[in-house]
Amino acid sequence: MKELTKAEEQIMLVIWEKQKCFVKEIVSELPEPTPAYNTVSTIVRILEKKEFVSYTAYGKTHQYHPIISKDDYMKLKTNNLVSNFFGGSAEAMMSFFVKEKNIDINEIDELLKNNSK
Repeated sequence: MKELTKAEEQIMLVIWEKQKCFVKEIVSELPEPTPAYNTVSTIVRILEKKEFVSYTAYGKTHQYHPIISKDDYMKLKTNNLVSNFFGGSAEAMMSFFVKEKNIDINEIDELLKNNSK
């Protein structure tokens, strides 16, 4: 699976949220300044080539849906983050976030308890 550009990620976030949508619906969900319809359409076709989305055709119009889950993409991004910036160490990444974001040790314990259920 390939990583996405910022623009592709922004569009995928809309598609993941809606699950099924037409380009005009994607455009209406994007923040200002809204890109042109043709720009969004081009990016959606790129996402199709990257095998992130597929579509159902209704005549000349297409309704798009994700074929890669948001969770699977988040795992890829997280693994790349750990590998590229923290030498593959999840501990180094957690240490960074604890220091930089002032995360309390009790918050970490609570997260671990909730995720182990």
